[in-house]
Amino acid sequence: MAQHNTSRPFLALGAISLGTVVLATLTGCTSSRSSTGTGAAAITVGTTDQVTALDPAGSWDAGSGTIESEVYATLLSVKNGATQVSPDLAKGIEHTGPKEYSVTLKKDLRFANGHRLTSSDVKFSFDRTVRIADENGPSSLLYDLASVAAPAPDKVVFTLKSADDTLFPQVLSTAAGYIVDEQVFPPDKILDDKAIVAAKPWNGPYGVRTYDKNSLVSFTANSAYGGGLGAARTRNVQLKYYTDASNLKLDVQQGTVDAVYRTLTTADLDDLSTKKDVKVHTGSGNGIRYIVFDFRTQPYGTGTAKPDKAKALAVRQAVADSVDRAQLARQVYKNSYQPLYTSVPDGLTGATASFKSLYGDRKGGPDKAAAAARLKAAKVTTPVTLDLQYNSDHYGSSSADEYALLKTQLEATGLFKVDLQSTEWTQYGKDRVKHLYPLYQLGWYADYLDADNYLSPFYSANSWVANDYSDPAVRALIKKEETETDPAERAELLKRAQDKAAASVPLLPLLQGSTAIVTRTDVSGVPDELSSAYQFRWAGLAKK
Repeated sequence: MAQHNTSRPFLALGAISLGTVVLATLTGCTSSRSSTGTGAAAITVGTTDQVTALDPAGSWDAGSGTIESEVYATLLSVKNGATQVSPDLAKGIEHTGPKEYSVTLKKDLRFANGHRLTSSDVKFSFDRTVRIADENGPSSLLYDLASVAAPAPDKVVFTLKSADDTLFPQVLSTAAGYIVDEQVFPPDKILDDKAIVAAKPWNGPYGVRTYDKNSLVSFTANSAYGGGLGAARTRNVQLKYYTDASNLKLDVQQGTVDAVYRTLTTADLDDLSTKKDVKVHTGSGNGIRYIVFDFRTQPYGTGTAKPDKAKALAVRQAVADSVDRAQLARQVYKNSYQPLYTSVPDGLTGATASFKSLYGDRKGGPDKAAAAARLKAAKVTTPVTLDLQYNSDHYGSSSADEYALLKTQLEATGLFKVDLQSTEWTQYGKDRVKHLYPLYQLGWYADYLDADNYLSPFYSANSWVANDYSDPAVRALIKKEETETDPAERAELLKRAQDKAAASVPLLPLLQGSTAIVTRTDVSGVPDELSSAYQFRWAGLAKK
């Protein structure tokens, strides 16, 4: 999930037993159809993030996902703090063949507009996402989906391309699995936000009542929601957008904002943690921050005036030799972020610090001499001009300090001249997929807590990063690990994929970070200490 995507964690590989009922009907779950929330006081959530689109086929970022995860439901989902998927709109799921999963829907499902929700809507939703394949959408998560059938109103059959794909139930719980109303959404194009709001196609715990994009959005509990997440504790929630994190911090202190989810600076969080009426909830998180090299427009890229594959590689590798991750973590983020030497966060099975052994001083630090030697061997004239793009409204205002320090680090070598630029997120996503940024910042939160979700979206054939990187050997390794059932063999495949990709530097991992949610002390529903599996949902929030 770019910082793209929503942060939706899932069970680890091996927790699913093939050939058996994977998830049975949950008993004792409270349906929110019987309640629209008991909390009397409304909750105001503040954010500096922005919405790309409300159509789930056309967005895969945290800003859009903050809304989408409340108003759209999936067949399977993860409850707050849990690590295993459980039924949401589905009654159960079975692995009915080597390449087949069958889902039974719960009875009497409806959208907020009164339309029935049946297997036809499910098939339509998946077919639509694959057909549109929006460059900023989540279609790449459906890499193994061959076809979807709806043999009965409450039955859905997914046929996969590969046998024994134990990751697929997790995919059903991601942004690629949101179920939309086929009577509202067109099958082959993205629907405008205003048209969506007017049609009320909500099937999640909340529905949008009023919508002023990236300014103020109000929500009310959806009485039609029939999924497994339970009733919303607070009936009315509003989401208020800020362009300046300092103003958001001030409103939290003054009590006009009850909760903050993305994005305050480390200094602001430290200061708020000392206030008696404010609680800062922190956790390890699963987010990463990295730089993407566009193979078409980077120095000596395929679309430049003087394309040269060897020189382009030398530039990427020399940049990897020159960055000081520990200084970034310490100076900008006060060690709330940690150095990252692969795209897979430390702690996940299969994570391999490939960049540490390949670049810089081979111990995690920078090495100017190594960078200079690479460029000299490739006959690259220095200093090399790097056009480096970053974003501060989606990735936080600290990004300005982070990339200013990166510029300083790179230019201190004498090997690079960095032209640093920033663009607002709503334009940023459009520009990067048009190859307008030779080097640029991205971030990522997991769709599911598995190493594959930090490899496939970056390196597979339908890569979300879309930077023109293509390595058949890396793709073959990823495809094999996705269906490998032996844990030791799969870990080795994951290691080889990371090592092979790191040798080409299609992206440069920098940091892995923590999660922080700020609330007023009279707001309950957020654990004091967040786990990396925590999913921030408003349905659990209430004022004391």
